[in-house]
Amino acid sequence: MLFLQLKTGEYMTIGGSVVVQLSDASSSHCKLMIEAPREIPVVRGELLERAGMERPECVAETSCRRRQGPDLAWNRNKTQALAAMRRLLTQMDGGDSRVKDLRRQLDFLFPPEFAANETIYAPSP
Repeated sequence: MLFLQLKTGEYMTIGGSVVVQLSDASSSHCKLMIEAPREIPVVRGELLERAGMERPECVAETSCRRRQGPDLAWNRNKTQALAAMRRLLTQMDGGDSRVKDLRRQLDFLFPPEFAANETIYAPSP
């Protein structure tokens, strides 16, 4: 899966006939504008899943709850715990799809560079 970062107003094209522009973004939402030929369906994933379709494997599971209250304080102990979880997953990895799913979810929540420089991701006081 390709990961892109766009600033408000920036756009990307897909196959030359689809244009996706980031209209607005906040900490929990983004608004996309999509221009596509009528023969290319553009459907929200949640609607497809409600209709009984499977979630694509490349889509990571995320928490839909909104953050409330104070930020989670990040410290060296949590960095060490994250590194220990990564080591355990590496030891467990024998082709088991559940382990791969856990690794993908962990990498989504805490990208690999997270532990390398905790000050980048640490909430400001």
